[in-house]
Amino acid sequence: MNNPHLSWLGIVRLGLVQSALGAIVVLTTSTLNRVMVVEYALPAMLPAALVAWHYAIQLSRPRWGYGSDMGHRRTPWIIGGMGVLCLGGVLATDATLLMASSPVLGILLGILAFTMIGAGVGASGTSLLALLATRTAPQRRPAAAATTWIMMIVGIVITAAVAGSLLDPFSPQRLAFVATGVAGVAFLVTLFAVWGVEREPERQPETQEQKPPFAQVLREIWAEPLARRFTIFVFVSMLAYSAQDLILEPFAGLVFGMTPGQSTQMAGIQHGGVLLGMILVGAFGARLGDKKRAWMRQWTIAGCVGSALALGALACAALVGPAWPLQPTVFVLGFANGVFAVSAIGSMMGLAGEGRSSREGVRMGVWGAAQAIAFACGGFAGAAGVDALRVLLPETSSAFGIVFSLEAGLFVCAAVLAARLDLMGAAAPRVESTPSVLEGVRS
Repeated sequence: MNNPHLSWLGIVRLGLVQSALGAIVVLTTSTLNRVMVVEYALPAMLPAALVAWHYAIQLSRPRWGYGSDMGHRRTPWIIGGMGVLCLGGVLATDATLLMASSPVLGILLGILAFTMIGAGVGASGTSLLALLATRTAPQRRPAAAATTWIMMIVGIVITAAVAGSLLDPFSPQRLAFVATGVAGVAFLVTLFAVWGVEREPERQPETQEQKPPFAQVLREIWAEPLARRFTIFVFVSMLAYSAQDLILEPFAGLVFGMTPGQSTQMAGIQHGGVLLGMILVGAFGARLGDKKRAWMRQWTIAGCVGSALALGALACAALVGPAWPLQPTVFVLGFANGVFAVSAIGSMMGLAGEGRSSREGVRMGVWGAAQAIAFACGGFAGAAGVDALRVLLPETSSAFGIVFSLEAGLFVCAAVLAARLDLMGAAAPRVESTPSVLEGVRS
């Protein structure tokens, strides 16, 4: 079938789905986290466990990608996933409010809600990336990756600002009103974003006789050397990327004596660097995208090396103390993170179509699952590592320095893995998934 590539307007429209995803996720993982811990004086481990659970649920991403592959339409999965996510966000708010009076019932409802959030993010996000990968021209993929991720950050920033202003003065009724409003707007934005993008399926859906079992498809993907190597790279790099999330602001307060306001401003500087790095890669990618994998691989390696150097500088800052220029260092870390993140996503979009056809959704799902597990493990490992070392070592600064050094080492490993991806050569030739071909596939 004739499926023209997405225009820039189409790419921006699909980026609105990322904005909607970011809006719901920041409400549930940030705002509700604060309400549980501060307003309701619940243990901090409770929201942390719920957030970790929603990442664990995203191990289902390959299954959602398989569903959109077999039907050859992504739009229903994007809309359906967003619907589940929005309902999960509202339900999570209700669960949080219920915890004040009935903690056990509130926690049980929260588990259900964060299960829906994880499933919704997995179904919608995986299908969105698969749609972008299959409908975006190769030379536009780096810029498309930058555009969609920048729009996700914009969605987070706008939601945080608007919801924050509407929540003061705080009351349970205001929280319920704001959560419902954010969920409703996010769903409507998603409907607008995907309306008419898929005017027809990419191919005819598989018949029951043609449709291979999910387990077989997963084995096929894992048997592809390039897909397997990239999965390992995604896990290691995202583990390094996420490990500093929960310790950077405590580091600024404990070692540099920054106030909460100052450490928050420092976080803003870091995110400014992330945005600049993303914009840089997107702008160059629009011009040089014809280099495809080699070009994006070079930027990915550069981002990993830059992140490792910045984390090494933070380890030195832990030893030097307040005399170290912390804010410029954090800006460089954010910039390198932005370069790495967008180039890696651009590579992901390009590699999704390598190998056997009609498997883009499953590949995106496998890589998304690796990312989710890395984020769940990374944030916890970074914070737990600092806690453990603070008990064992006499100086708090030494604990942070060791953890930052280990994170830098992970980024070096990620850079080596990214460099080796090119040595694997191209993946298996792209072939169509017909019954005759499937019968001869080695599992």
